Amino acid sequence: MLKAMNNLPQLPLEEWKKSKISLHLIFQIIGKVRLKMTPRKNHWWYITHYISSKGFTTSAIPYDGGYHTFTIEVNVLDMEVEITTSKGATKVIPLTDGLPIKAFYTQFLESLHTLDIQPEIIQEPFDMGVTSAFNEITAYHHFDATYIKKFWEAMRWVDTVFSEFSGRFNGKTCPVQLYWHHMDLAITRFNGKEAPKMDQNARLSDKDAYSHECISFGFWAGDDEVREPAFYAYTYPSPNGIDQEPLHPKEANWIDSNGSPMAFYRYDDLLKEKDPKATLLAFLESSYHAGAKRANWDIEKFEVTPLEKL
Repeated sequence: MLKAMNNLPQLPLEEWKKSKISLHLIFQIIGKVRLKMTPRKNHWWYITHYISSKGFTTSAIPYDGGYHTFTIEVNVLDMEVEITTSKGATKVIPLTDGLPIKAFYTQFLESLHTLDIQPEIIQEPFDMGVTSAFNEITAYHHFDATYIKKFWEAMRWVDTVFSEFSGRFNGKTCPVQLYWHHMDLAITRFNGKEAPKMDQNARLSDKDAYSHECISFGFWAGDDEVREPAFYAYTYPSPNGIDQEPLHPKEANWIDSNGSPMAFYRYDDLLKEKDPKATLLAFLESSYHAGAKRANWDIEKFEVTPLEKL
């Protein structure tokens, strides 16, 4: 029997914060193109990115009236953005350290136009605290290949664990996907019930994301509020008493997130575990059962039947 090992990379936010923001801006630029040109799917599932064997990728995006498609991939192995089309054409933009976002954005649009792809997107970053338009951003030009690859390695591993966890649920669930809003990898389970309608003044993005009751799980590399990589889970609507439910492992805890309890587990604590996969699955399962129990989900109904019992 193979011995479990922990080969996950260390990912201290302060060591690569500027590169993280630069990469985040790249994800937003690419994501806005996908948002503009991909047919809608509920809960914003049509705008996200996915983990690939080379880095981060979109799905096939239609153009030319739907007769052709193109794919955009952030190739971390070669540190470049690749645009490929069903016509066999390819454009490559190197992500060299020192390349301003302004210059990348210009090259990116020129490459799309050369391929007869003409997206019209909103040029401002979304909810990042960066107020300049993409074609004006020169302060971020940091592409530390070492840490970007470490980030991808961590995301690649988390993606496989989230995928296994996803397969344990016999209900509606989204793909494991990277949302370019907060640059978090997420998986969400739904019980099929509509959630209470949000106030009319709520953001459109939230109205669509939370139209139905759900329990969401994710991983992100840290931000200005949580200055370290971590895993999270929350139930929407948040049921009373959820923060009284036990979490595993023992280092996991409940924290406040915009007035509601959120399960929280530090990535640095996971690095200390001999069997990180079993530990992360324990966190995900305990977070799910806490929310499902308190929100009165039919837990037994959503259990996946083993193949031998079908």
